[in-house]
Amino acid sequence: MKKLTALLPVVVLAVATVTGCGSKGGGSDKVITVAASATPHAEILETAKPLLADKGYDLQVTIFDDYVQPNNVVESGEFDANYFQHIPYLDEFNAEQGTHLVNAGGIHYEPFGIYAGTKSDLSQLADGDEIAVPNDTTNEARALLLLEANGVLKLKDGVGLTATVNDIESYSKQIKIVELAAESVKDAIPDAAFVVLNGNYALEAGLSVGKDSLAFEDQDSEAAATYVNVIAVKEGHENDAKIKALVETLKSDAVVSYINDTYDGAVVPFEK
Repeated sequence: MKKLTALLPVVVLAVATVTGCGSKGGGSDKVITVAASATPHAEILETAKPLLADKGYDLQVTIFDDYVQPNNVVESGEFDANYFQHIPYLDEFNAEQGTHLVNAGGIHYEPFGIYAGTKSDLSQLADGDEIAVPNDTTNEARALLLLEANGVLKLKDGVGLTATVNDIESYSKQIKIVELAAESVKDAIPDAAFVVLNGNYALEAGLSVGKDSLAFEDQDSEAAATYVNVIAVKEGHENDAKIKALVETLKSDAVVSYINDTYDGAVVPFEK
């Protein structure tokens, strides 16, 4: 599972436990059982519950605190769907575990942002400055792509989401990229000119993606499209009426408004 762990959103995992009222076996056409992580996934699903009830569906959400069992229970047919993961993790899980899970619809992404450290604007970047970024493969590539999109550096053509510091072709200034464990990047704010944080660590640092970031991944970025969090189902069920109703409801104006009003840019509706 080492490869899988590298693809996970950066959280601390506990031994799998289950809470909530979700029932096993999503056999009913009018009952939708979903395995989800607590934040923001289960919270978003709770907002969708009354909307689905108006359509005649009973949405039952069960919270898991690991990233293995939610896929296993969908593969086994115990649950109709899950909502906790992005596509690279889903693909890697299928490849390593022999499961048959597919994306039924992209719901949201959690954007990376560039935040002020010792300097308050990217126009102030100068020779000798340091920018702190996460050092794990997935997060570092996203950080470097965001810095490239904002004119800080230029990456080699085609490296995309495999980019590392070794793929930096040039800089706008003679700066240093400081690679740190993802959870430690926020601690560099007092020392680095700028830091690049993913949404959950920005929140831990008391920062708002929408209000405090100098720049963040947008809807059209490669990272947003790749790391969109999805409703996953067992292959063959992606066109079931109740799955379509679930996805449509999660992408409805009411749920989009909830996401925008609640998470202050740390969670962004995926509109494609």
